[in-house]
Amino acid sequence: MRPNTHNGCKVMFYANKNQNKKTPAMPKYLEFKPVKCKDCYRCLRECPVKAITVKDHHAQIIEDQCILCGHCTSICPQKAKLEHSEVDEVRALLKSGGRVAASVAPSFVSSLQQSDFAVLRIALAKLGFVMAEETAVGAKAVVEEYKRLLSATEGTGSALPGGNEPMRNFITSACPAVCWLIQMYYPKALPYLAPVDSPMVAHAKMLRRSDPDLKVVFIGPCIAKKREAGENGIDAVLTFGELMQLLEENNIDINTINRLSIDADEPPANRAKIFPITGGIIRSFDELPEGYRYMSVDGAARLAEVLEHIESLDHMFIEANICAGGCVAGPCAIASKGGILEASTSVEKYVEHELATRRPGPLPDLNTTLAHAYPRLRPKNRPVSDKEIEAVLHRTGKFTAADELNCGACGYNSCREKAKAVINGNADIDICLPYMRKRAESLAIDIVRNSPEGVVLVDPDMNIVDCNATAMKMLGMTGSPEANAGRPLSDFFPPLEFYNSFTQKRRTENKRLHIGATDRYVSLTVSLLSEQNLLFGLMTDVSDEVNYDKKLDRVKIDTIATTDSVIMKQMRVAQEIASLLGETTAETKVALLNLKNMLSSSVSGKEEQ
Repeated sequence: MRPNTHNGCKVMFYANKNQNKKTPAMPKYLEFKPVKCKDCYRCLRECPVKAITVKDHHAQIIEDQCILCGHCTSICPQKAKLEHSEVDEVRALLKSGGRVAASVAPSFVSSLQQSDFAVLRIALAKLGFVMAEETAVGAKAVVEEYKRLLSATEGTGSALPGGNEPMRNFITSACPAVCWLIQMYYPKALPYLAPVDSPMVAHAKMLRRSDPDLKVVFIGPCIAKKREAGENGIDAVLTFGELMQLLEENNIDINTINRLSIDADEPPANRAKIFPITGGIIRSFDELPEGYRYMSVDGAARLAEVLEHIESLDHMFIEANICAGGCVAGPCAIASKGGILEASTSVEKYVEHELATRRPGPLPDLNTTLAHAYPRLRPKNRPVSDKEIEAVLHRTGKFTAADELNCGACGYNSCREKAKAVINGNADIDICLPYMRKRAESLAIDIVRNSPEGVVLVDPDMNIVDCNATAMKMLGMTGSPEANAGRPLSDFFPPLEFYNSFTQKRRTENKRLHIGATDRYVSLTVSLLSEQNLLFGLMTDVSDEVNYDKKLDRVKIDTIATTDSVIMKQMRVAQEIASLLGETTAETKVALLNLKNMLSSSVSGKEEQ
């Protein structure tokens, strides 16, 4: 059995079956793991609608602005997404005793590496599904509805609900992420969005035409289908990875299932099975209606460019897909070894074989309408004024147009776009990396310049690169740090500790280094900055301590001299008394000599340091 892996797709899903279509609630469909996501901004840079905020250095989805393209799940380097699938809901449906049908996206060919749907139908039956069909049945019905709407250009009257004019441009509505993109961010393109159900919704209606109580589970590679299903009464959605999980749990291996002799039950050829690849919708037409130029646009960036200029286009049929490469490259598709090329080729071969071996059949009687209204959806962001934007820019050191680098490091396309996000509470002001770097460098310079310790930077040739005012005072320098840059360190003291640190690649110390020019003593610590190939010297003035020690040593020396005198006098007195009393002076002599030796040892130790 193929391993249960897919392109990350670490997502949090929550179905909401009773959402109001006009003002849908926004459950949390995607979520990041905060322990792994920190200060990356890649998802924000890649998000086509910037529906991601960074709070406390962690990325979070802005639910009411997200179009669920799932791109963030594919490009996240840390795979920092939580996953809450609908596998439990599907298990419950299958165990409930009710009738459950599976609608399987045609991209199963590439994700599951199966070119025979009959095999998959058997596997699904083993799980408990009472029936399974390809969603392409619904795709074929959608294509027919597109044809009916496009026929308005031929002078037969408008086919649009409530309208009298044909659509000047026509944008397909098969991809729910595209629909939400237009509904929320490109309202000027909304009049051109085909008022037609997606293939998944159309197929669910067709499956229920004779059994309204039938439960429908969609299986495919798309995150957005989770939300679309909840909004349109579809009972659950499984990704291909989740389907593989269920099959593995039940020890069902689709690669070892023997195909039953059911050729007579096979459905007629369906050209719409090519839907999931780039250009698939256009190629699903048996004949393209006249009056339009047919173009396929996939990928969020290309699509945004087209939608931005939609009003400058005329009589364009735009096949729109949010995923570059089509549905076979969806965020929850199981990647093929050969990538998008192999995935697309496998679907093409599947459809070509079917068209060559079977005859097309008539479209089943729908007994329902496929009309779908796509109302304007408004994110909660409020309009912001130029004055507000400038106030935010000023807080990050941007006072002129030249200061607005628009580098995109924060994830936003421009400094002003980022400022708008800050005003709306969707971004922290300090995610401007050039500003934070400049601020950190300035802070570091201020700390070094004003440090009470002496700081000196030296190159491998033992020349001064930079130093602060404290170091200049210790070394007796005049002028500015810049004026002293390049001077040999040996002009001030022998750079032995610096040399040893560089050659031995270790930290070195000298606790009592004498500076001749100022007659000062410093405690010097030298560290090698490997990345910068510089030596960092930190100097602390210990002159007062050294001078105190010298005074103490002089006191000790005077004490030793006094002790010698006392010893000699004591010896003479002791000898005279001894001669009279006959007593020994050995113990007195030993005690006094011990005192002398102790004091001498203390002084000589200081001199050695």
